[in-house]
Amino acid sequence: MGSKKTFGRLRHMCEWADLAADDTDLAAVLAEGQGHHLSPFHLLSVPGMSASDQRACSELWTRERRVAAQIERDTLAFTFPPTGRRKIRLGYLSNDFHEHATAHLLIEVLEAHDRDAFEVNAYSFGADDGLPMRQRLMAACDRFVDIAHMGDNAAAQLIYDDAVDILIDLKGFTAQARSGIALLRPAPVVVNYLGYPGTMGAGICDYVITDPFLTPPASAGFYSESFAYMPNTYHPHGRRTPVGDKPSRREAGLPDDGFVFCCFNQPYKISPEIFDIWCRLLSCVPDSVLWLLDTPHAAGNLRSEAIARGIDARRLVFGANLGQAEHLRRLQLADLMLDTSPFNAHTTASDALWAGLPFVTCPGETFPSRVAGSILHAIGLPDLVADSPEAYFDLAYTLALDEERLADVRARLAANRLTAPLFDVTTYTADLEGLYGAMSARHRAHLPPATIGVHG
Repeated sequence: MGSKKTFGRLRHMCEWADLAADDTDLAAVLAEGQGHHLSPFHLLSVPGMSASDQRACSELWTRERRVAAQIERDTLAFTFPPTGRRKIRLGYLSNDFHEHATAHLLIEVLEAHDRDAFEVNAYSFGADDGLPMRQRLMAACDRFVDIAHMGDNAAAQLIYDDAVDILIDLKGFTAQARSGIALLRPAPVVVNYLGYPGTMGAGICDYVITDPFLTPPASAGFYSESFAYMPNTYHPHGRRTPVGDKPSRREAGLPDDGFVFCCFNQPYKISPEIFDIWCRLLSCVPDSVLWLLDTPHAAGNLRSEAIARGIDARRLVFGANLGQAEHLRRLQLADLMLDTSPFNAHTTASDALWAGLPFVTCPGETFPSRVAGSILHAIGLPDLVADSPEAYFDLAYTLALDEERLADVRARLAANRLTAPLFDVTTYTADLEGLYGAMSARHRAHLPPATIGVHG
């Protein structure tokens, strides 16, 4: 039976020869109720895994942890009597409060919070990298606490002692997460937001921040959390990061001529099925190249996979993992970004649009497969959301060969960039605060969590 370690290694390395057998083993692990050996995060990038499978995995993964946490909760005996405080005290929990994609997405929201109505605490269990983003995050919060040295119980006690009204878990089941803190329920309301694209299973979070495209009302049964609906997209991205001057193609390692497809998603998101489509595009679009993120453990395998599909490996161009400022600069050199499925681009999608680069996506039924579609709707480009893999190919192929149509898409993106909801942090933050207010009001009224927001 394939282990979660083996599974992760194969996808991260784009080593696909044994992937089908490994995925069959994963399905067997779930069917046998052994999901406590399998991190739910791994399922997000597996084609064919349904939203129901993902919830089942989350429930199995946390089953023993929930039992242990209940014993600790009984000992801690947290209670939440009315405070009489006018402001709602928020507690953001993460290990990404430094130079990280989550920090770039969230920083302008933290800075935009209405301090007449909210207090903003951050609880950090990650490294202090000493870089400017860390200082900016600290300045954006009313209280910034480093809890890296604390165990889960001590951290939960601190959050409780701080009388946090709403604890927002920004990590879920991603790398170095500490969902054990949320499991101890140190605040009356606990929220799953931004960092983890899926359900965390019963007993952890009351709400998940989402939007109508991402999780339609009919999908509620696949989530243990109640839906807290943002009116446009759940995905924040500000306007203050400069894009910078476009470098030369030669400086970026690109050929002087030819159409540039790109995808800077992490390699574990690249499935063999999506790579088939990309290679078909390279075959059908003369002199085109595919620009990918250079990861030493995956680049060689991707070259081999291209050759196996009849594509000259030199048509894959690999770019270094750069800081955001340099990455935004180089994105201006690409002609069209190609999204991955079933695990979409998230930050890489909104960064591309901010740099003026359109992309195509093909959503599925799961949360991670619908993020890019949500982002495109929020920038006013729903026509770039394809309804099938074949339509995804056709759309990308058409845009690559029809200069006038691609120019029209780019013109609409440029026109919408500073007016559409995607990059409007002020309105986004006010909408988010409306959800926080509704959550707090339900708690004060002794009402259980329920769908709130545009469908509430």
